[in-house]
Amino acid sequence: MVALNPPVCDFGQAAVDFDLPGIDGRRYTLADCRGPNGLLVMFICNHCPYVKAIIDRLIRDCRELAGQGIGCVAIMSNDVVSYPEDAPENMRRWATELAFPFPYLYDESQAVARAYGAVCTPDFFGYNARLELQYRGRLDASGRHPAPPDARRDLFEAMCDIARSGQGPREQMASIGCSIKWHIY
Repeated sequence: MVALNPPVCDFGQAAVDFDLPGIDGRRYTLADCRGPNGLLVMFICNHCPYVKAIIDRLIRDCRELAGQGIGCVAIMSNDVVSYPEDAPENMRRWATELAFPFPYLYDESQAVARAYGAVCTPDFFGYNARLELQYRGRLDASGRHPAPPDARRDLFEAMCDIARSGQGPREQMASIGCSIKWHIY
């Protein structure tokens, strides 16, 4: 399994609209997911060890970000034929077990991942209230294993700054994760 790092933040890039099914049976658009102070779009999946290493912290941070007026949404774009652990029924099971505080959406065509330029899981896109990209970095110092409990909360701090000022930090550490599992035709 090769670890990938996404590119650095392209400040000001507009969020891409989407209309995807959630594991709860509803459809969600960009407008449904945004908060009054911004939006965090997360590309995750069930099987990735990098996602598993951060999922508890990610859930904690998303719960707290809701109080800052930041909406959060997770999108799963992997090929489920090759990676059945990421299939919608398993997405539903995992999100229920962990009580995800955000919609978990299935990007079957992978068009949304391509439009965002997502390259790995996890891959984070933090937008301000105008839906302009301000953060494309890591959650924290975690890799395949969780960082120490007192690790700096990079994503959380950046999104709180974005909620307050509309701008993300100029210095950002790239996330690290497994590649998106693209369909092979």
